[in-house]
Amino acid sequence: MTTPPTIPLALPGAAPASLGFDPKRTRHIAEVFSQEIATGRLPGAVMLLARKGSIVFHEALGQQDPQRGSAMALDSIFRIYSMTKPIVSVAVMMLMERGRLLLDDPVAKYLPEFSDVKVAHFEAGQMNLRPPQQAPTVQNLLRHTAGLTYEKLGSEPVQAMYATAQMDSRDRSNAEFSKALAKLPLMFEPGTVWEYSRATDLLGALVEAVSGQTLGSFLQDHILGPLGMVDTAFSVPIEKQHHLVEPFENDPEGKPPVPLFDMRLVPKMESGGAGLASTAKDYARFLQCLLNEGELFGQRILSPHTVRLMASDHLGAIVQHPSQRLGFMLNPGTGFGLGFQVRMAPGMDSLPGSVGLYSWGGSAGTTFWVDPAQEFFAILMTQAPNQRDYYRPRFRNLVYAALVD
Repeated sequence: MTTPPTIPLALPGAAPASLGFDPKRTRHIAEVFSQEIATGRLPGAVMLLARKGSIVFHEALGQQDPQRGSAMALDSIFRIYSMTKPIVSVAVMMLMERGRLLLDDPVAKYLPEFSDVKVAHFEAGQMNLRPPQQAPTVQNLLRHTAGLTYEKLGSEPVQAMYATAQMDSRDRSNAEFSKALAKLPLMFEPGTVWEYSRATDLLGALVEAVSGQTLGSFLQDHILGPLGMVDTAFSVPIEKQHHLVEPFENDPEGKPPVPLFDMRLVPKMESGGAGLASTAKDYARFLQCLLNEGELFGQRILSPHTVRLMASDHLGAIVQHPSQRLGFMLNPGTGFGLGFQVRMAPGMDSLPGSVGLYSWGGSAGTTFWVDPAQEFFAILMTQAPNQRDYYRPRFRNLVYAALVD
């Protein structure tokens, strides 16, 4: 019997100066966030920077649970919401590499309920349903151009139908979710508009249909287990629940509190778009694997060519739809690949970063980016939903200010 390879418990550490980070400026990142925590605006945070395969900065600040007064720790477990999407997108690409699907395949090939899906068209205020000019494909789902939407982005008619159908419920299986979604019209013609959407939730159902496994078991067998991501799952088991991070009970700026998933409960739906909990060090293993072009500690989950394909722009001239609540989600000079946004040009975005940088975040306050040109990645973990747009750009600016080589 072959002994499985031993996976190192953590990425190695290195002094910031040895890998191009100014020590004083790197320490300033923690000082700024400590000041924010002291004002009562942020409960706590975990931050991690790694370059050329080594961690140069890993800090836990503030409180893990403000109600109980417990301190944040390096192994605190966060709801990562949409940072689930890149992991599930990798699962789809693994199935592609194994010859189980093509990106051009219609979604209905694997989820037949989508064979009769319609597109909503409006004339004189009246909604009419028509067959799509082109069937939505697997690639459309990966790049959010399948014509789907999110109910939370606005109150347009199709979004209102999502809300009425409770598409945010975790009380249906992935297969049941797919069937419920297929009964609703598409908001756009597939392949014509970028609209952030429930597409990756649908990819979770597709992974299950193609692999014959639940999404959670497929991820565990093929990504989480091989990469040693021991604290990443769709629920937090009782023996680890004391590590779970919680937000403020009341928003410090007086905004309505955002209810977060109760990760202590096992959901019926393993949401491919938003369901995972994880730690900074677990997610670092995933990002290091991507930065290594698909391999970590001898475990190869994707080929370099597939990682490069994922990190390439797949939108081209496809326009994005400005949502009522978030406006244009992709910044100027930014496209979208297969699971995350991709920086396409220098000098157009207001944030620093190299061309080829790819990134995404979670609605409860987490974010990451990978900068292949500079051979590093960064992770910020918080559970402060209403403040996420305040802290994400500041973290990016502070990190690049500390990178001096």
